[in-house]
Amino acid sequence: MKELSFKQRLQQKLASHSHPMWRKIAIITLPAFVELVMSTLFGMVDMVMVGRLGPAAITAVGLTNQPFMLLLSIFAAVNIGTTTLVAWQIGAGRPEEAQRVTRQTLVIGLLLGTVISGLGVLVAPVIVRFMGAGPDVIGNSTIYFQIVAAGLVFQALNMGITAALRGAGETKIPMFYNVGSNLFNVFGNYVLIYGKLGFPQWGVAGAAVSTSFSRFLACLAGLYVLYGSRHSIIQLKPGDDYRLHRPTVKKIFDIGLPAALEQFILQSGLMLFAKTVSGLGTLSFAAHQIGLNISGLSFAPSMAFGVASTTLVGQSLGADNVEQAERYANVVHKIALVVGAINGLLFILFSHPMARLYTADPAVAGAAGTVLKILALSLPGQSTQLSLAGALRGAGDTMYPLYASATGIWIFRVVVAFIFVRIFHWGLIGAWVAFVLDQYTRSAVVYLRFRSGKWKYTKARLG
Repeated sequence: MKELSFKQRLQQKLASHSHPMWRKIAIITLPAFVELVMSTLFGMVDMVMVGRLGPAAITAVGLTNQPFMLLLSIFAAVNIGTTTLVAWQIGAGRPEEAQRVTRQTLVIGLLLGTVISGLGVLVAPVIVRFMGAGPDVIGNSTIYFQIVAAGLVFQALNMGITAALRGAGETKIPMFYNVGSNLFNVFGNYVLIYGKLGFPQWGVAGAAVSTSFSRFLACLAGLYVLYGSRHSIIQLKPGDDYRLHRPTVKKIFDIGLPAALEQFILQSGLMLFAKTVSGLGTLSFAAHQIGLNISGLSFAPSMAFGVASTTLVGQSLGADNVEQAERYANVVHKIALVVGAINGLLFILFSHPMARLYTADPAVAGAAGTVLKILALSLPGQSTQLSLAGALRGAGDTMYPLYASATGIWIFRVVVAFIFVRIFHWGLIGAWVAFVLDQYTRSAVVYLRFRSGKWKYTKARLG
C-alpha cells in the first residue's frame, strides 16, 4: 500500500506537466519566492537587531558575511549538480535514480561540511584581519565567524536536501522548514542579543548562536522530510546504500564544478569588493552593509525565478521536450523582468525609510538610502542574469554563468570599484556604480548564450 501511494505521488508529479504553463511556473516559483523573500526579511530583522548595538556591531557582522559565503561556495557544485540531476531523473520518470542522487548528496555534504566547519573555526582570526577589521570590531567579528562556521555542516546538509527537493519540483516543502527556522532565529536573536527571558546578554555572539542553532533545526526538519514523512516523492531509508557511487558523484560534479568555481570567483570577488569599501571607515561600511542587506529583497525574487527555470528546464529536458524547456525559460524571464522593474520603483520611492529601520545615525541612513537608489538601476539586468542562468543550469550548461560571473565581478566589482573608490575618490557611490556595471555585464553574457540555443545539447553531451 505504501509503494502504491508513492507511485501515485510520482504520477501526479509527472502529470503536472500537463498544467497550463503559467500554472506550472507558479506552482514552483511561488513557494521558492516566499521562502527566499521571507528568509531575506528575517535576515533584515536580524541585522536591524544587531544594528541597535551600534554601527560597529553592523560592521562586525558584515565583515564576516562574504568570507563565510566563500566557504559555502564549495557546496555549490553539489547543490547545482543535485538539482539538475534530480530534475532530469524526475522528468524521465526514474525516481529511484533521483533518490540515489539525493543519498550521494547527503554523504558528500556531511563529509565536506565537517571539514569546512573545522577550517572556518581555525582561520577566523586570519580572515577578519584580512578583511580590514579595525580594533573596535575585530573581537566581535572573530567570535561571530567562529560560531557561525561551527554550524556550517548543518547548513551544508540542509542546502543539499533543499537542492534535491527543488529538482523534484517540491519547492513548497523547503519553504516551510526554512521559513520556520528563520522565524526561530529571530526569536533567538531577541533573547540572546539583548538578554531577555532570563537568557544572558551576548550581543553579537548571541546573534551567531541563534543563527547556528536555527540552521541545525532546519537540517533536522529536512532530514525528517526525507526519512520520516510521506510528503515528498523522494523517500530515503537508513538501510539504503550510502557508499559513494562513482558514476553518480562524477555526474554531480561534472555539472556542478563550474557552478562551484563560479561561486568561488563570485564570493572571492565580493570579499575584495567588501575590503575596498571597508577602507572607507566604519560608518561607510555600515551603510554599505545595510544596502547589501536590503538588496536581498531584489535578489530573492530573481533567485526564485532562477530556481523555477532550473527545475522546469531540467524536467522538460529529462522528458526530451526541448521546445517546452525553451518556452518555460522565456516566460519565466519575462515575468522576472516585470517583477524586477516593480522592485526598482519601490527601492527608489522608499529607500530612506527602509534604511532608517536599521540605524538611528542620520549619516549612515542617508548613505544607505543613496545606495538603494543606485541599486534600483541594476534590477532589470539582475533579473535577466539570474533567471536565464537558472535555465542554463537546468540544461547542465553551467560554464557560461561561470564566464559571466568571472567577467562581471572581477572586472567591475574588483578592479573598477577599486579605481572608483581609491583612485577617483568617489567613495561609496563609486563602489555601487561598479555594482550596476557588473550586473549588466553578467546579464549580457548569459543572455547571448541563451539566445545561441547551444545549451539545448548539453544534456546529451553529459549523458
